[in-house]
Amino acid sequence: MTIVTHNSYSVSQPTVQSSVIPTIEPLSSDHPPFLSLIVPAYNEEQRLLASLRQIKEYLQRQPYSSEVIVVDDGSVDGTAAVVEAFMSEYNSLRLVRAVHGGKGHACKQGVFHSRGQWLFLCDADLSMPIAELSSFVPLLARHAPILIASRELPASQRHGEPWHRHVMGRVFNALVQILAVRGIQDTQCGFKCFRADVARDIFRVQRISGWGFDVEVLFVARKRGYDIIEVPINWYYRSHSKVHPVRDTIHMFREVWQVRWNDWHRCYEASASSPDASALPDQCRLEQSYRTQPYSVEETLRAECADATFPPKE
Repeated sequence: MTIVTHNSYSVSQPTVQSSVIPTIEPLSSDHPPFLSLIVPAYNEEQRLLASLRQIKEYLQRQPYSSEVIVVDDGSVDGTAAVVEAFMSEYNSLRLVRAVHGGKGHACKQGVFHSRGQWLFLCDADLSMPIAELSSFVPLLARHAPILIASRELPASQRHGEPWHRHVMGRVFNALVQILAVRGIQDTQCGFKCFRADVARDIFRVQRISGWGFDVEVLFVARKRGYDIIEVPINWYYRSHSKVHPVRDTIHMFREVWQVRWNDWHRCYEASASSPDASALPDQCRLEQSYRTQPYSVEETLRAECADATFPPKE
């Protein structure tokens, strides 16, 4: 495996490429949106509305069609009510209710409820401003099927993060690179973009429901031979982050080991034609453990994305 630096992008290229990319399942609409923005949410009543307003304002200005899917991960506050109320103002917004299972579980629900050609996982706090999408969209038609936001590239900017959290993140990344996913500087940033068929191929064998699911899906992507691009972003620390620096770090360490255990027991070998749990070994079935220059001008975006198909906006 080699790492190739591509301008400001870090491009991961496995030496063995996947020879077959599964065909995407038929979607219910004749004109699926270009982009599905998936927002996992757990007890986000206080800050979700502000994020949804920013998302709506940004996406309605774009030349491509989109949908926004909020996956309520069994919240016990008014998260679902906030989404339902805002749906009357934003007809591209959808709500998916799920039993509480963790961030990985919520993201998986969003992937299989989405209709877009590209799926973008987005944290509810918008620690990456939604306008940073302008750094991703021009790359979709011409580069890898997976693009992930990175806070660790030379062009990245981190704002307001306590030093101890950054140090803990780098220690965790060192372990990830040793045990699971080499060459990727930031597996844990919550903003990731997948081509729809690739996302379904990966998430159908996802087993980890907690914060460590990021490592798992990137590990599976590498195992499948998919290229991954890290995209530098501006990222803002949010003081009300749901990640506990000690407890969740311990859990994530355990889940990195779980990824390796799963791989040793062939848990990631279910094919696209056999997506259900019965296609997996018995040991796998009961696991329930987680700056580029912006293209802000519409004409520039369309020129860069000439090969992409933009369904008409409604």
